[in-house]
Amino acid sequence: MLALQEMDAPGVERVARELRLNAVYFPSGVHPKHERDFGCALLSPWPLEDPRKLVLPHAARGTRLRRAAVSAVVVRGAWRVRVYSVHLPSPLGVSGGSRREQARVLIADADAAFAAGLPVAIVGDFNSHGIGEDFARAGYAWPTRDIGATARWAFRGLRYDHVFARGLTAARDGASSAGVVADNRDASDHKPIWARLVPAPAAATPEPAP
Repeated sequence: MLALQEMDAPGVERVARELRLNAVYFPSGVHPKHERDFGCALLSPWPLEDPRKLVLPHAARGTRLRRAAVSAVVVRGAWRVRVYSVHLPSPLGVSGGSRREQARVLIADADAAFAAGLPVAIVGDFNSHGIGEDFARAGYAWPTRDIGATARWAFRGLRYDHVFARGLTAARDGASSAGVVADNRDASDHKPIWARLVPAPAAATPEPAP
């Protein structure tokens, strides 16, 4: 499945149509530069159920826009996973403390899904690498922790894009379980990342740090 950020409705529809994928999209607001809606999306070859928009706290400096995560349940046979696509503001948009509070809202919502019996995956651009420790302390696996730089151009070398999961674990079949696509054909100032996840045995599900 795909998690996309900084998208508008026509863009999501085109990608979904060309790749023949199901899609869920919610706008966060109107982009101040391009003057059209933008937000996150989830695309999947499998059905997407129970779509939700999770509005995050703290408006960005200047634009006063608030970001929203997009969530849906991916259904593949008997396997159901609650997945989130998210794009947190840049360090120029909100403070580090505000970004951590946004992460806590995401974690609380995902924890509720996990408590209800669903594995969860949270995917996107977090505009921070250190914020991953917040997810790790909350009991989330971090399969993309060591994949290297995910930003290009002016932000070269930064590790901003991540996958976090609970109730899922990295696939261990001899092949790589996570990585970065080096050449994105200049489609973005970030590189696409990927991870292969499978259901985690109960004993392998990480517990929150004390």
